[in-house]
Amino acid sequence: MERGGPSRRAGGRSARIAKRSAEVPLEARAVRPGMPGGAYQPLTQEQMIQIFDAALTLLEDIGMGQATPEFIALVTSAGGTLDQDQRLHFPKAVVRAAIETAAKEFTLHGFSSQHDALIGGQRVHFSTGGAAVLMLEHETSTFRHSSLKDVYEIGRVINALEHVHIYVRTVVARDMETSRELDLNTAYAVMVSTDKPIGTSFFQPEHVHEVAQMFNVALTGDPDGDEFRKRPFCIANNTFVVPPLRFAEDSALCIAEQVRVGMPINLLSAGQAGATSPATLAGSLSQALAECLAGLTCVNLLSPGHPCTMGMWPFVSDLRTGAMSGGSGEEAVLNAAAAQLINWIGLPSGVAAGMADSKLPDQQAGYEKGTTVTLAAQAGANVVFESAGMLASLLACSLETLVIDNDLLGAIARTIRGIEVDTDSLAVDVIREVVEGPGHFLGHEQTLRVMQTEYIYPSVGDRLSPEDWADAGSLDVRARAHRRVKEILSLPAPSHVSPEADALIRELFPIHLDLV
Repeated sequence: MERGGPSRRAGGRSARIAKRSAEVPLEARAVRPGMPGGAYQPLTQEQMIQIFDAALTLLEDIGMGQATPEFIALVTSAGGTLDQDQRLHFPKAVVRAAIETAAKEFTLHGFSSQHDALIGGQRVHFSTGGAAVLMLEHETSTFRHSSLKDVYEIGRVINALEHVHIYVRTVVARDMETSRELDLNTAYAVMVSTDKPIGTSFFQPEHVHEVAQMFNVALTGDPDGDEFRKRPFCIANNTFVVPPLRFAEDSALCIAEQVRVGMPINLLSAGQAGATSPATLAGSLSQALAECLAGLTCVNLLSPGHPCTMGMWPFVSDLRTGAMSGGSGEEAVLNAAAAQLINWIGLPSGVAAGMADSKLPDQQAGYEKGTTVTLAAQAGANVVFESAGMLASLLACSLETLVIDNDLLGAIARTIRGIEVDTDSLAVDVIREVVEGPGHFLGHEQTLRVMQTEYIYPSVGDRLSPEDWADAGSLDVRARAHRRVKEILSLPAPSHVSPEADALIRELFPIHLDLV
């Protein structure tokens, strides 16, 4: 009885509960932002060379349509040409030179420095993203138009989620009446909702400077300051191409202004295989790479070494219907290959994963998100955009899904970390002590010591026995996530932007979000 009796087990359980509740420094946790991936490599070295060479050929021989005058001047002065069809051709040497001068890593700052993220290498970070136009209502399982309040509340939830490292705008504030109001209010709502690194999008280039001014006010209280350039905490999510191989004029103009204010850029190509890019996966990759390299070349001709992620987002169509399929196996392997390819070139990578086709946070959403995010992370994507919250092939977002996905991301992060093998972890002496002593490891010093350094625990995932689950109300994961959302939104709002700075922002810009 002494060796296996209730008292020994109870003591061990109490110790484990106490250990689990203790705060653990970030560097000692089982998972943390920026752990290296790269174990999954769907492409061979030869295949990557072939795709890279094909992309360079596309840029040199076919070129990019609808280039802005500034981009035309930059590329032609470097040796490129503009043909009679107004297509801008990029010589291979010019593109290779841009790759050489491009930033290989950069810090995407948090508003608070403890959230700073070093982007590059094979360090993996999880981010949101997207331009969903719908929100899923938990109580009714119905959709409604997204609003500015949703932009803010999504950020508040993300601020409380350990495994979502970056908040890039996920939904469109459809209650804004003008593009200026939309750009300014979206940037404001994202900024005040979390002190983690953020991201937003722009409809018009002139709004970039206003937003940078807003950020300077938030950081220092000085609208004429330049602190944001020193500590850029916002990345511009810029879909600068209209596939195949055409610039999107307004977005290209925005790129130039984002460079001028010192804002990092996610150079985003989102061709849809079988629709706006080739149906073959290799062809889809080569086109996306060409488009991203065109953007990278223009950026580095404008400002060598400007911080950018290569946002290769090769999307997939269900070829039976033409509908986008964000949760497919093809989507998973494509974005993993994109991450591997960009990392091989030596540039910061950003891919999209977690874009469930399911309309609800159900089993379908789980396997779609699990497959796509796992492969992207294991491939070493520096930023996995869309990794939390998204449903309905990027058309919708859900607060409850964000919370559920946070558990998913934590589990995936644990697989990235892998298994450390050393004298301590092999535990030969520990096994000997247990065999000669109590016969179990529950209360052993090593068990208590590694509880939070070796293991992570879900927030809303259920691990109870059927009996205990029933006693707790028989709640499914959606109900538990809804309860957690309500808890988060009942907490005091983030206050990293001072009241004085907030008042000045509201004086200078047409801010419509009520924080009371």
